[in-house]
Amino acid sequence: MARYTGIFKISTPVAVFQTLMKETLESCHFDVIYQTDDYLMARETPGNVAFHQLVTTEVLIDKTTATDSEIRLSIVVKNEELPLHLDNHCHQVFSQISQAISESNHWKLIEAVAG
Repeated sequence: MARYTGIFKISTPVAVFQTLMKETLESCHFDVIYQTDDYLMARETPGNVAFHQLVTTEVLIDKTTATDSEIRLSIVVKNEELPLHLDNHCHQVFSQISQAISESNHWKLIEAVAG
């Protein structure tokens, strides 16, 4: 199973973050399938890759450190594909989502760590 993680600290109003994050994931061809106050789960839209390569993304919002204008979030991007090559589909999607978060006009990126 391929799995990639990233931690981001962004500056945006907490009240609108989930809506903006949902739009960001949708721009990367994901459908949000589950959502709570501090969690989003999205699945890659089927049709472009084999079923075992479809990527699931989880966004976890750290409510313990969130302020009115700053949020720390973790993303986990995973699929059932074995990561036999460094540049596999899951890694490509992780890079795409990380870039979308980093370059979004909806917020200001303060810090990013990929793991």
